[in-house]
Amino acid sequence: MKFIIKHEIRGRLRIHVAQARMTYAEADTLSWYLEKQENITDVKVYERTADAVICYTGGREPLLLMLKEFSYEKADVPENVLSDSGRELNAVYKEKLITKALLHYGCRLFVPYPVRAALTFIRSLKYIREGIACIRRRKIEVPLLDATAIGVSVLRGDFDTAGSVMFLLGVGEILEEWTHKKSVGDLARSMSLNIKKVWLKREDQEVLVNASKISAGDVVVVHMGNVIPFDGEVSGGEGMVNQSSLTGESMPVRRVPGQSVYAGTVVEEGELEILVRAVSGSTRFEKIVTMIEDSEKLKSSVESKAEHLADRLVPYTLIGTGAAWLLTRSVTKALSVLMVDFSCALKLAMPLTVLSAIREAGASGITVKGGKFLEAVAEAETVVFDKTGTLTKAKPTVKEVVVFGDYPEDEALRIAACLEEHFPHSMAKAVVDAAKKRKLYHEEMHSKVEYIVAHGISSYIEEKKVIIGSSHFVFEDEGCTVRPEYQQRFDDLPAEYSHLYLAIENELTAVICIEDPLREEARDMVKALKKEGIGKVVMMTGDSARTAASIARRVGVDEYYAEVLPEDKAGFVEREKAAGRRVIMIGDGINDSPALSAADAGIAISDGAEIAREIADITIAADDLRELVTLKRLANGMMKRIRRNYRGIVGINSGLILLGVAGLIQPTTSALLHNTSTLVISLRSMRDILPE
Repeated sequence: MKFIIKHEIRGRLRIHVAQARMTYAEADTLSWYLEKQENITDVKVYERTADAVICYTGGREPLLLMLKEFSYEKADVPENVLSDSGRELNAVYKEKLITKALLHYGCRLFVPYPVRAALTFIRSLKYIREGIACIRRRKIEVPLLDATAIGVSVLRGDFDTAGSVMFLLGVGEILEEWTHKKSVGDLARSMSLNIKKVWLKREDQEVLVNASKISAGDVVVVHMGNVIPFDGEVSGGEGMVNQSSLTGESMPVRRVPGQSVYAGTVVEEGELEILVRAVSGSTRFEKIVTMIEDSEKLKSSVESKAEHLADRLVPYTLIGTGAAWLLTRSVTKALSVLMVDFSCALKLAMPLTVLSAIREAGASGITVKGGKFLEAVAEAETVVFDKTGTLTKAKPTVKEVVVFGDYPEDEALRIAACLEEHFPHSMAKAVVDAAKKRKLYHEEMHSKVEYIVAHGISSYIEEKKVIIGSSHFVFEDEGCTVRPEYQQRFDDLPAEYSHLYLAIENELTAVICIEDPLREEARDMVKALKKEGIGKVVMMTGDSARTAASIARRVGVDEYYAEVLPEDKAGFVEREKAAGRRVIMIGDGINDSPALSAADAGIAISDGAEIAREIADITIAADDLRELVTLKRLANGMMKRIRRNYRGIVGINSGLILLGVAGLIQPTTSALLHNTSTLVISLRSMRDILPE
């Protein structure tokens, strides 16, 4: 690629690409290519001027060489980067706003008054029709108020006032539509699939392959707790599929051979073999956009209240207009009341505030699936944390493998990894990673794997029953034993680690000791949450009481519960809600999903199980628990802004009505000030809530 360096300071470069103008696709391709480079921290590409601003670390020469080697044709950009980009949307709405402003003020300067009046009259018919439609539906709502204000101005021959009202209403509609579509698009993109590897069924064996290698007609196997990667038809197995991310259904549905399944849904129970119909990811994006736009998830209760209040205030505005005329017998003073309505600002500013908060959260790597969940975070009194992978680091490591039988250490670890790689949990990943590090590669040598939630895994190898899991599962549920000669070794297991027990034919074979270190920021995060208004912080874990007590003491939680099952976590959340408290649940595993669903706002850590991310209302991508504090501050700030907007709207518009009735301002001025204040409040609502 040929380019010119336009400006340069240390760590920042502005270049101009040697072409007249970039297409949206070219700008997205260049932006994607640069963003995925390790030494580049920030990129902005401007398609209109063909410029790019690049912030980088390290040397300048490698960056210049990389830019020279870049070409649009060779860049292997994923399909969804271009199809789901918001760049064209932003450009279209910017042009709409600029065009509307130029036409409005251009007409005032250059078009003769009679022509302008005729054009205003023609444009007013649209609003008058909408007002008449309200009357036909026997509804007194905002369109009727707008129609009355514009219609009376036209009848009085005050075409400038009518034009100004329509212009500002139009600007408001464009801003609302733009922000809404952008927020929905950003949210849908963040919810889109990003599955890299899948299990391909080949000659009765499962082979882990890159998702990009799958074609229509292939059969993929999806185990419990995993996301279905492609649209297809069940060709084998049976399972319960959670479709809430696409359909909003709260309960999972049973799927058997012959039935359809869709990309992005999650296998909650069982295992499915799926005949792939299509591998394109764009349908997933389109489905999510439709689901979000059609659902009430985007609306918090304050938004809904604002809309209902806006419509309820319309009759009072009309009554106030009539009363002003009866008392003063002045059409001008009555019009001053009519030109001011609370509803326009209420219906515009509140949704913009919520959608802007969702957008700002997205910029911090936090995906929020609706305004009502941010509201729940703002009002939350109780926070419940899972321990493993949440309060502790998402990447535990295997520190030791203690053997208790005929299998050597490496063979025990190889068997454990062979079973654990099928299931999404941080502990399982630690075992798989440890086997890879020791170069213990294996083929699928076991029979069908059965996963028992919050307990462990069961299968058969060479007709021998193999289980791996918790102490409770291995010794109490399955009745496994330890050989007498190894009892002392068992009693001396290092207490500072979490233990994963492997047994073959009901006899303990090995214990895998896993270090699950506490996140450094956990204690500070708990303190910060309490400062932001959280009353009670609770930790719940399936680990032993000894491990739980140690972690709880170091983190500083108010309560902790050990050796709990998934239903115990969900039950605690329900009891807190029954006591009148708003509850946030934060987790990352399959066993957290019932509690995530039960909470007012379920928050998943993105490195965790796919089912947790799909079920959760909020997902945090950053590997830092302090982002929870950011989320809480953002939610609190959103509610403060909504309350401030409400007070401002009521105060300004009440003042304008009083000034109009007193005869101190004309209807034209009243309309201008009302619409200007609405626009200013709306624009302020779109600003970032948190200071930089």
